[in-house]
Amino acid sequence: MQRAIPTAARTFATSANRLAKVTPSKTHLAVTPTAETLPKGFVVTGVHAGVKKKAGVLDLGLVFSKEANTSAAACFTKNAFLAAPVLVCQDVLQQTSGRANAVIINSGCANAVTGKQGLKDAWDMVSATDALSSKLLPAGASPDQGKHTSLVMSTGVIGQNLPINKIISAVKELPVESLSATPENWEATARAFMTTDTFPKLRARSFQLGGKEVRIAGIDKGAGMIHPDMGPAPQALHATLLGLIVTDAAVSPPVLQSALTYAVNRSFNSISVDGDMSTNDTVLLLANGASGMQEIDSTSSQEFTVFRDELTSFAADLAQLVVRDGEGATKFVTVNVRGAPTYEDAHQVASKISTSALVKTALYGEDANWGRVLAATGSTKLSAPINPSTVSVSFIPTDGSPILPLLKNGEPENVDEDRAKVILQREDLEIRVDLGMGNEEASYWTCDFSHEYVTINGDYRS
Repeated sequence: MQRAIPTAARTFATSANRLAKVTPSKTHLAVTPTAETLPKGFVVTGVHAGVKKKAGVLDLGLVFSKEANTSAAACFTKNAFLAAPVLVCQDVLQQTSGRANAVIINSGCANAVTGKQGLKDAWDMVSATDALSSKLLPAGASPDQGKHTSLVMSTGVIGQNLPINKIISAVKELPVESLSATPENWEATARAFMTTDTFPKLRARSFQLGGKEVRIAGIDKGAGMIHPDMGPAPQALHATLLGLIVTDAAVSPPVLQSALTYAVNRSFNSISVDGDMSTNDTVLLLANGASGMQEIDSTSSQEFTVFRDELTSFAADLAQLVVRDGEGATKFVTVNVRGAPTYEDAHQVASKISTSALVKTALYGEDANWGRVLAATGSTKLSAPINPSTVSVSFIPTDGSPILPLLKNGEPENVDEDRAKVILQREDLEIRVDLGMGNEEASYWTCDFSHEYVTINGDYRS
């Protein structure tokens, strides 16, 4: 005998089927850089170490600088439960005063909330990588005995110990000649970062700096548990936000840290998939000087400003790939807040809107419910009280057609719902909020909440 389905349940099921959409394919976002854009002096590889159960899946990445005294900078999660790799990286950078020659990354296990064993495992990964790194450095350039110059990152399930013996064996057995600067090796390294990611996130570009061609390459990963809030070392972010950027520019460690902190605040700290901060979020930056340019050693120089701005633009491109690959996401949304008293105020409002479950579900349902945007805006604590009579909200189409005003100076517009629907049906759109309180602005990048997001995260460990 078939059981009758309650009316409320039937209504929900009908609504769910009506809203269900196929998540857009994201494979076109996978790009393999050309050899001409990859930074000089770095060699990389990605291998299967056995962290992930499926045979042949890449789960261990290694990146080495062949230049001695490579500068390093980092921004780490501010989560109270700092993962072992975060603690170890902070220690290494403090001991070396911002120098590192290698990075080892594993996926499949976050090595977070793993106690003393987790710390030992992270240090063992560093030591094994140090030994391999010493074979790649110029003669006489090996670090002092007992001095670590490698950094470590991990991503995956929290609360489980690494299969450390498999990882160490993979590093020790790795032939030095297998490390190279080919685009194929870079792609393999990017794949080794992946957990629930649907494509390897790898980009590279070149620009002029100090009379030289400078190259920069970056890998990041993340699709869920994404709402980074990272600060510089050593102050102290499932899927985790990990980012690794390398460049052949010559920049001193303190200047490099200044540039990275600025860039991260305007890129990785300006994205959100689901509003959850990870225990492992890390962005590392290495600069080895192989371009031959003169070192930038001051934040007041013109070269520093050029480098900082290029780094920020590059980091923003990488960060946006994470949002585009958001778990179950069907929309890529730019939230632009302007007319704020300070940049921090604009950033806070943009963050509040981007993390609102009500806003994100309305976006998935393609519902022009701008009242939810306004509610999120008004609940944000700013340096000065918001004046409702000066606030405006608009949808900005991505096809170049005119802006669609929703609220103007606190007064609701007569919204064309059909046109709003068309705008919201596009994969890319922008929500613009003008507070009418000043001249500062900030942007955040986010996505919608779909049924698929719940499915993915409901059985992440199974």
